[in-house]
Amino acid sequence: MLQLAVHIGALLPLLWLFVAINQGRLGGDPVKELIHYLGMGSIRLLLLTLLVSPLAKSLQFGQLNRLRRPLGLWCFTWASLHFCTWLALDLGLDWSLIGGELVKRTYILLGFSAWLILLAQAITSIPALLRKMGKSWKKLHGLLYVVVLLACWHFWWSVKSGWIEPAIYFAIAVCLLVWRRAAVARWARSFKG
Repeated sequence: MLQLAVHIGALLPLLWLFVAINQGRLGGDPVKELIHYLGMGSIRLLLLTLLVSPLAKSLQFGQLNRLRRPLGLWCFTWASLHFCTWLALDLGLDWSLIGGELVKRTYILLGFSAWLILLAQAITSIPALLRKMGKSWKKLHGLLYVVVLLACWHFWWSVKSGWIEPAIYFAIAVCLLVWRRAAVARWARSFKG
């Protein structure tokens, strides 16, 4: 039931977006608004993904941990839609322009790096690959701690004016990482052995 709620909760805003596009509700610069909407959705899903484990532990409700995978996959879906919208609608799939933007604009490189990590995590969430990777899977999926910082940093640097909203998301991300500090420390130590 909880997993169904996650799927519905992640899908409904996309359905609303489809309606909003068709009704012209995205304002004077619909492409920019669309890119921003999808990016913010992916950051929110990313933060929810990081919230699950400490919340399950605090509430002593282990069933919540089953939400990590669907939340993570929806986060990747939203991030992919964000990235593909930028590629197709903002840059018109002009590969030379895309390459130039990746090199010229650091915030785009940060977002692209975060998306690549999410892509690797999504691919390796397939049960057969998960078993094949063994302990390496935990190392790869622990990179979510890096992704949340990259995504918030990407948002902060992409904003032309106003720093309050990005700062709030960055603060939430840091608070979640502090709350999960024992897990973050275990993950960091796993690279030493």
